[in-house]
Amino acid sequence: MSRSPLRSRVAPSARRIVIGSAVVLASLGLSATVPASAASTYSMSSPSTEQRAGTLDGFVIENLPDGIGTPSDFEYEWEDVSFHSRVWETGPDPDGAYKVDLTVKTIRGEKLTDLEALHDFLVEYEEKEPGSWQLTPVKVGGYDGLFSGDEVFYFIAPGVAAEVTIDHDRFTDEDVLDTAAGFHPEPTT
Repeated sequence: MSRSPLRSRVAPSARRIVIGSAVVLASLGLSATVPASAASTYSMSSPSTEQRAGTLDGFVIENLPDGIGTPSDFEYEWEDVSFHSRVWETGPDPDGAYKVDLTVKTIRGEKLTDLEALHDFLVEYEEKEPGSWQLTPVKVGGYDGLFSGDEVFYFIAPGVAAEVTIDHDRFTDEDVLDTAAGFHPEPTT
């Protein structure tokens, strides 16, 4: 997708948000209206074995924090890069709203040649101001990554990366890093 100098940089983000929200809401059978007075209390249940273990797009999911909600899987593409994600949500709250607890994603595309290329792609995809994203270098398993508190992304191999985001109001830095360490390519035999 090329950008015209006359088009707002907000348009692609807004379109992703609207389309993504519509897909999520439609799959959950929910309305898009949430009152401003929505309560911040969400129902929580212990994760099932299915929520704790599994695979996504050739990646093993081994470590998940306690208290996450129900998982849903999504596939989408942007700028010739494909995403496979699993999202855990809790809810509904008293007003019927759901809250995202955790997201794990695989990111695949030819332009992902190294960690710097992954970073540059995500800056554009997430519409960050270049240089304003405060990231700390980390090792996720044996992979080089960048961490910002509620998210960590890491380069696996040319064309393959992963990202984990978490609700930082409910979970810790340790939770997101532990989850990322347990989200890796399935061993080959």
